[in-house]
Amino acid sequence: MTNKNTATIYFRDEEKQFHLSNEKISYIFNVSTDGKLLQLYYGKALPEKDYSYLIEMHHRPMTTYRQEHDLLYSLEHLKQEFPEYGTTDFRHPAISLRQQNGSRITDFTYLKHKITDGKPKLNQLPATYVEDNSESKTLIITLKDDLTNVELELSYTIFSDLPIITRSTRVLNKGTQTQAIENIASLSLDLPDANYDWLQLSGAWGRERAIKERALQQGIQSIESTRGISSHQHNPFVALKRKNADEHQGEVIGTAFVYSGNFLIQAEVDTWDVTRLRVGINPFGFEWQLKSNESFTTPEAVLVYSDQGLNGMSQAFHKLFRKRLARGKWRDQERPVLINNWEATYFDFNEDKLVSIAETAHDVGIELFVLDDGWFGERNNDHAGLGDWSVNKQRLPHGIGSLAARIRKIGLKFGLWFEPEMINKDSQLYREHPDWLIHTPQRQDHHGRNQFVLNFSMPAVVDNIFNQMSAIIDESKLDYIKWDMNRPLTDVYDSHLDFSQQGEVFHRYVLGVYRLYDMLTTKYPNVLFESCSSGGGRFDPGLLYYAPQTWTSDDSDAIERLKIQYGTSMLYPISSMGAHVSIIPNHQTNRLTPLETRGNVAFFGSFGYELDLNQLTDKEINVVKSQVSFYKKYRSVLHNGTFYRLLSPFNNDEQTAWVLSNVPRFCY
Repeated sequence: MTNKNTATIYFRDEEKQFHLSNEKISYIFNVSTDGKLLQLYYGKALPEKDYSYLIEMHHRPMTTYRQEHDLLYSLEHLKQEFPEYGTTDFRHPAISLRQQNGSRITDFTYLKHKITDGKPKLNQLPATYVEDNSESKTLIITLKDDLTNVELELSYTIFSDLPIITRSTRVLNKGTQTQAIENIASLSLDLPDANYDWLQLSGAWGRERAIKERALQQGIQSIESTRGISSHQHNPFVALKRKNADEHQGEVIGTAFVYSGNFLIQAEVDTWDVTRLRVGINPFGFEWQLKSNESFTTPEAVLVYSDQGLNGMSQAFHKLFRKRLARGKWRDQERPVLINNWEATYFDFNEDKLVSIAETAHDVGIELFVLDDGWFGERNNDHAGLGDWSVNKQRLPHGIGSLAARIRKIGLKFGLWFEPEMINKDSQLYREHPDWLIHTPQRQDHHGRNQFVLNFSMPAVVDNIFNQMSAIIDESKLDYIKWDMNRPLTDVYDSHLDFSQQGEVFHRYVLGVYRLYDMLTTKYPNVLFESCSSGGGRFDPGLLYYAPQTWTSDDSDAIERLKIQYGTSMLYPISSMGAHVSIIPNHQTNRLTPLETRGNVAFFGSFGYELDLNQLTDKEINVVKSQVSFYKKYRSVLHNGTFYRLLSPFNNDEQTAWVLSNVPRFCY
């Protein structure tokens, strides 16, 4: 990141016009005569001058107007920064407050603003950051609804050396009555036309983040999650690309949501072909009781503009996420080559068997041994044990510390798999605290993978899991944690909250997950965390703040991974993708793929192995040695290089190509 602050935020007092700019982009909007924020321009950098002429005032039939005797000023036909429904705009709003009398009508108008260097933190939420105030400038605009005495703080940060603006919203209730937030956006952007193709990343377990494109049409296009996690189905990211744009040229607008729960990203195109892009917490199942003198802060939305095609957009996201979203020791440090025992042993292991795999792993140059599921509680199958984070003495009678010591004596680091948000009913924790399960009273519970979800909206639950995990981390002196999450949320209810607060449970759950991550990463800054949710079910920007890499998919088949990793690279840097060489026949597809091909694909990620090395031939062992040596030699470039997509597997079934800059041989 540069030390020269090329970001500027101009305010033209006479026109009441804001202009956020660096050498790459401009973002311009006005304050209207009655205090509404009117969007003027977003795109390639423009010179600083008055752009008020871009406000379009026209009379149109069947339109309602702001002022009596004025047939020009209607919010229905003006581009806005933070729109509301019902005061002459009929499109979907950025905010909806249900007031004590049942009304949802608000009229937020400009009150004040401030411009500062740097970027403030978001309360209890992950967000991008700066290490020096010279890296960005921030504009905070305060709007007020006079009747309710509620204020909105709209936060805009523009980075100096990236074509990026981040947005978030804070609602402050300075009135005397409780207000129910039913809908609140982090970003709302009105664009002057609809001449875009919409690009999203969608799929399912084992085929995450496939690229799907369609033309914007009049009406609403959207992606969302209602599962309590960002989900395998839709990633919290959308790109709007001009019709002529491709990987290498053309205009693209990309947006991503730094959040790990229910989200909604939608584009509403009106019948005048104006496009409203909205990013925020999904209003489905959401309602927040905002009491007097309380505030609510939305997660961060990231907005990228590129005039260099999809690769230009992705490279901006990659640099931001790699350097100013990921944090701590492992942000910049090269990741160790690991071996995970899951596909090698599943639940069938003991200490000697694991040590034998580790010895061979050390011989080929692997640096980290990871013990997956089955080491804890009464975990002899997937019906029991979750919630009891103490060693399974049937498998490891000498304890986790003994195994860790033997692994380290071989010369490897040691890591463990956890699934801290889950519980089996066959567990000591459930027997002691059945009320800690997320469930709806007097209704049937619904399981996923024979497990249930702990109520992380309760601080006592988070504290209990933190204490259990801390004891294991201390005993084994852990170097790495794989944090799994193998089912979405159902039966969502919290009997510890008032009936009026049940719409808060989804968001409170995510805040609890972030709180546990924050406590663990603060206490154990040297531990490398890898997030996972049955593979890529919670691969989102929110978790990259705590865990700099994510298990990309449970589908480890190299040919399938070409599409998965290609799609993932639209938003996420190569350093964030867990990518392993797995066993054949592949356990997800039954495909037979050469060991060399499996290695070539897995190089483009945080590299490792998911097989029993002791079952390989001498020839195969030599191939593994060569792969590990190659990865170690070039992993700095793989971690930090500029990634280009060249040939898409979604358009060509036979060939896929990508490359890292300055290293032409890194092409597959």
